[in-house]
Amino acid sequence: MLANILPPPARFNFAQHLITLNATRAGKTALIDDLGTLTYGELADQVQRFASGLVALGLRREDRVFLLMHDSCDWVVGFLGALYAGVVPVALNTLLTAEDYAFMLDHSRAQAALVSGALLPTLQAAMAQGPHELRTLVVSRPTAALPEGAVDFASVTSGHAPMVKPADTLADEAAFWLYSSGSTGKPKGTVHTQGNLYWTAELYGKNVLALRESDVVFSAAKLFFAYGLGNALTFPLSVGASVVLMAERPTPQAVFKRMTENRPTVFYGAPTGYGGMLASPDLPAKSQVSLRLCSSAGEALPRDIGERWSRHFGCEIIDGIGSTEMLHVFLSNRPGDVRYGTTGKPVPGYEIELRNENGEVVSGANQIGDLFVSGPTSALMYWNNREKSRDTFQGVWTKSGDKYTRDADGYYTYAGRNDDMLKVSGIYVSPFEVEATVMQHPAVLECAVVGKKDTDGLAKTKAFIVLKTGQTLTEAEVKAFVKEHLAPYKYPRFIEFVSELPKTATGKIQRFRLREKEATGL
Repeated sequence: MLANILPPPARFNFAQHLITLNATRAGKTALIDDLGTLTYGELADQVQRFASGLVALGLRREDRVFLLMHDSCDWVVGFLGALYAGVVPVALNTLLTAEDYAFMLDHSRAQAALVSGALLPTLQAAMAQGPHELRTLVVSRPTAALPEGAVDFASVTSGHAPMVKPADTLADEAAFWLYSSGSTGKPKGTVHTQGNLYWTAELYGKNVLALRESDVVFSAAKLFFAYGLGNALTFPLSVGASVVLMAERPTPQAVFKRMTENRPTVFYGAPTGYGGMLASPDLPAKSQVSLRLCSSAGEALPRDIGERWSRHFGCEIIDGIGSTEMLHVFLSNRPGDVRYGTTGKPVPGYEIELRNENGEVVSGANQIGDLFVSGPTSALMYWNNREKSRDTFQGVWTKSGDKYTRDADGYYTYAGRNDDMLKVSGIYVSPFEVEATVMQHPAVLECAVVGKKDTDGLAKTKAFIVLKTGQTLTEAEVKAFVKEHLAPYKYPRFIEFVSELPKTATGKIQRFRLREKEATGL
């Protein structure tokens, strides 16, 4: 661990930690959402009042609470209020189906739900589908009359005196859950501690991104993502910065509106979003924004997107990789040391190993290996899933599920997920390497590469390509372009032009659906 960063005390409550850090900033704006603002003083008051309200509703220490809300001041108050009271918020993706929520209700045994009014019908549909233990609905910004027994979020906050002392929680205590994206199989309830929030802020928010009190931050990635939670809550509130929150989907137009009106200095996005913004005719000029730093995670950032963004805005994109299991980024480029096309180097405080198929550490340069990470932010477990927990959390090491290479200078480059790697003519081929190359063509908007068997039953690469509006491209032109940049055996033997790529609710390309399409012909 870094010598200049002290660990949190054994008895530690993260919500109280933030309140203490910002006690001298009572009048400064902390949060800006679609309907208003909260100062740091108002935020502390509402967090303590909401904690009292949760206790008054009959919630006890370690009870789980569904948090199904659009990004807003209420989301932050609800999350921190639960932590303050020792109640465990289960932050949920707002883009899922009633069937997904029905599974999570049963799996988590949540006793109450904090829900945005616009999402209440979906939650009610989930409640009607199967067993659950919900006793209370707390509705933020209701859009219709409240159902019987439900209460208004605002009344829970305003109707109670502040809880003066937080729950006497431990740094290692289960504090909140995040569900994995569930791109294959059922989503997994990933259990994190009070201390994990502290460590991500210290190791990445302060030590790598170097966020400061004067920053205004804006994250296109939502608060329910591990990435977004750090971006728009943990990191900025740990340094006294101001946060712009947006309830709607992060379309290019919605993001541009906040960039030009709120003038954030730090922006967090994902590769798909950056690509879409660069392709938009509404892309603002450099003079219209105040960006000093941008961040990317979720998938590896193609070199072309990073370079074009930097040329346009004069601002680096700091690409990194994190995971729900590790809570935030543990391998990253850093300001002033960006090598586009790579994911950078280990974040100080974390150790990285690449291992071969036999579990042995890969020591040579440019060899593909499974990425394992060790650091203080690892989740405790997957709830009620011992088999998956033991497979992922191996002592001090966490298996990421990603394959990487490391070059002679120590920079790591993404080579795909473990189940995405292809063996062509007996040689491993990284589909991401092929995708990144295809993406460099000026006519290409998006690309995904999977394996397809040829007439002899041998694995070959197939590229699914989305073209930019008004652009044309032939299969022969794609193949020739790739051959100019990669070893000949890596070019895609099969090419299909499509209007869009299948994606998870988090915006990641669902390559497994493309593989299923190839296997079934449907």
